[in-house]
Amino acid sequence: MRTLLIASVLLLSTACSRAGTTRPDSVVTPPAPHAPLPEGWTSSLSREHPLVGRIWDVKAARFVDLDTLRQSLTAAHFVVLGERHDQPDHHRLQAQLVQGIAASGRKPALAFEMLDVGQQAAVDTSLAKAPGDADALSTAVNWGGSGWPDWALYRPVFASGLEAGLPIVAANLPRSQVRDLVMRGPESMAPELRQRLGLETPLPEAVEQAMLEEQEEAHCGHLPKEMLGPMVQAQRARDAQLADRMLSADTGQGVVLITGNGHARTDRAVPAQLAKRAPGKDVRALALLEVSEELLKPEDYVASLGTETLPFDYAWFTPAVPMEDPCAALRQRTPK
Repeated sequence: MRTLLIASVLLLSTACSRAGTTRPDSVVTPPAPHAPLPEGWTSSLSREHPLVGRIWDVKAARFVDLDTLRQSLTAAHFVVLGERHDQPDHHRLQAQLVQGIAASGRKPALAFEMLDVGQQAAVDTSLAKAPGDADALSTAVNWGGSGWPDWALYRPVFASGLEAGLPIVAANLPRSQVRDLVMRGPESMAPELRQRLGLETPLPEAVEQAMLEEQEEAHCGHLPKEMLGPMVQAQRARDAQLADRMLSADTGQGVVLITGNGHARTDRAVPAQLAKRAPGKDVRALALLEVSEELLKPEDYVASLGTETLPFDYAWFTPAVPMEDPCAALRQRTPK
């Protein structure tokens, strides 16, 4: 049962999808929302929500327009673009932003959480044989057997990067390595990798407790208590690995990372790792957040994150897509 649970939970998304804030004493007059995508929103739920299409600047506590966001991301050396993994509009917006950054004349590397470092050789071989062919790349990395959402959702992001001639970087830890970390602990990793990812340094107590609580909630209370710590270690290792790969892939043009919103958190995830390890480089993190009918202002989205403000630099609100009960699979696998 323990092994089955581990196999199940390692496939669950780590993305956070509800957050936001503003100053309680400020009067916010939002600009007109950014127009829907050229073909219209794909997401079917809450299209008329007052936040849909709006971009929230967290530090300034105000709404901004798309040009302002694009200029800010273009000026940053490292850019982290969060998402809900199975949300088609999120990937279309990411593709739009990748195009905008590349149009400035920069050629940042384009890194993906969805590809692990063991697949880099397949990526390079595919691009050498068929430059610019996103579908050939999908075949080369066996996307269909990867467990990630359908290739059609991610294709616009890859296609945008390839069209702009950006290097494609496989950034994540292999799942087998994450599984070993959960089951056997940091000792399953080579000492050099453990040290590089910072796994031998204890987390601040408050951060560790918050991450333990998030893991328990994310796994619907069905995860054995003794597995919560290892799952925090896995999340922490992936954050560090993604940041490490961005740093190693940087040739001076910067790097854009495509990842889940959970890895885009500025307080403790990839942006925090980058800020610590490359203090002279500007980092920007954007979360693409689905709206909820009962949450009408940016500050309404922060409650579930345990922070005082959104842990991102920007939040771009989108309509929502239907979501199956994420706890159903675990309930079925857990004996009563």
